[in-house]
Amino acid sequence: MKAQTGDRLVLEGAHVGTPKRIGVVLEVRGTDGRPPYLVRWTDNGHETLCFPGPDAHVAPPEPS
Repeated sequence: MKAQTGDRLVLEGAHVGTPKRIGVVLEVRGTDGRPPYLVRWTDNGHETLCFPGPDAHVAPPEPS
């Protein structure tokens, strides 16, 4: 997985009934675009350091 600042990190619900979470990548702390990522979650505004698992994917930024 590779991301750049401004991309969206999408975590699909790993269990039935678990909602998808979307965050904006604020900072890439790994080498060559790899995790970990500093992410601001759109649902609550919290910022966390994220090591995404297999249920995650990177999407381009939302169009302005």
